[in-house]
Amino acid sequence: MIKFGTGGWRAIIGDEFTKENICILAKAMADKMICEQVDGKGVVIGYDRRFLSREAVIWSCEVLAAAGIKCYFVNRSVPTPLIMDYVMKHQFPYGFMVTASHNPAIYNGIKVFTGGGRDADEVQTRDIERYIARVDAAGIPRKRYEEAKKQGLVEEIYPMNEYIDGIMRKIDMDAIKKSQLKVAFDPMYGVSKTALSTILISGRCDLDVIHQEHDTLFGGRLPAPTADTLRALQNQVMEWNYDLGIATDGDADRLGVIDDKGHFLHPNDILVLLYYYLIRYKGLRGPVVRNLATTHRLDQVAEAFGEKCYEVPVGFKYISAKMTETGAVIGGESSGGLTVAGHINGKDGVYAATLLVEMIAVTGKPLSELVLEIRKECGEMYMEERAYEFTEQEKERLLEVLYEKRKLPDLADYQVDRVSYMDGCKVYFKNNGWVIARFSGTEPLLRIFCEMPDKQAAREICGLFETYLGL
Repeated sequence: MIKFGTGGWRAIIGDEFTKENICILAKAMADKMICEQVDGKGVVIGYDRRFLSREAVIWSCEVLAAAGIKCYFVNRSVPTPLIMDYVMKHQFPYGFMVTASHNPAIYNGIKVFTGGGRDADEVQTRDIERYIARVDAAGIPRKRYEEAKKQGLVEEIYPMNEYIDGIMRKIDMDAIKKSQLKVAFDPMYGVSKTALSTILISGRCDLDVIHQEHDTLFGGRLPAPTADTLRALQNQVMEWNYDLGIATDGDADRLGVIDDKGHFLHPNDILVLLYYYLIRYKGLRGPVVRNLATTHRLDQVAEAFGEKCYEVPVGFKYISAKMTETGAVIGGESSGGLTVAGHINGKDGVYAATLLVEMIAVTGKPLSELVLEIRKECGEMYMEERAYEFTEQEKERLLEVLYEKRKLPDLADYQVDRVSYMDGCKVYFKNNGWVIARFSGTEPLLRIFCEMPDKQAAREICGLFETYLGL
């Protein structure tokens, strides 16, 4: 029942996300750590604001403590990147974060991080699943939480200052202070409020925050920063003339932005903006890494500065690994996650937001102007995105069409360069456009992305795939 996707194990609360399964996973990780002889260092565990998140940490601590493994319990809800940062800096072999990130409120889950604060890769998650299969659910030993605390097997910590100070040391805070920016901030009822508010206020920004309360239902909306979910932030920016609006998802590893004109900036735009800023204005040099469902405009920016863009499968573990391998300056994905060399080995919405504010302060240009500057220098592409739910029967049929038959819809009007099945079915066109159909690794959805130099062409190609797949 416990299967890892591209962003850890996620499941519907009360269905597969249960106390029993949480304890099974904790016991599997305890067995794995003991077998690998890394149990002596202990493990750090954090949680977000979702229903049962704190309880899930306590149950996990009880299982791990019974196995003699010390748990460093971050005892307030915190951003996922804080846990990754702590695992990296304090050289833990593993770390856990109880979160379902941007998934709907009925979901919860657990992310596992390995040495260096990285997302567990496929080799690690398959190994974890093997340990899970060996666990006897009826015979899992547990040590009462309070007893474990008294015995020193659980230590409650709150390393928020360490995380915030680490970000501020990497950012030009003096430039931000001088710019006196007016910022609207929407944490989407998630966990970024303390960290990002502290940084922006320290930078003397005029800051207003909405949706900062603890609400496990996330105000009835998806806790993902999209054009549809950020209407309130957009209205705030437009009505009160803010320099920008910033939003982060449920666990603060993804970023959403409203520019000074009230326009929602697609995560692809944010990634392109920051890479352009780091190369053009900060003078950094190096390639960029993106997943195969992310804008090829990054390729255009890289080419304009004599650099290279590397493509990897969906899953941030692939991005961080490729960044390490190639010495890339920045890596990211079209869903709003990114990181920069010298920071953590995973996505961080708080750091990305702060870097975006620095960009406006250093350049002295509003976001809307910087977007136009990039389009003028590197050209324009248009993205069309669609998502479809499916039943298990429909999934079998779709898998057969996409992976077994490996046939494409009639694309006679568009010259195909090549086709890749590295992750889903991706078609590359000779005009630098592309389309991909792939199954989400975190939700029961089939997604189609298409990027073309012409908006109508992108819509038409998505429609051709939609019809061909019977969606």
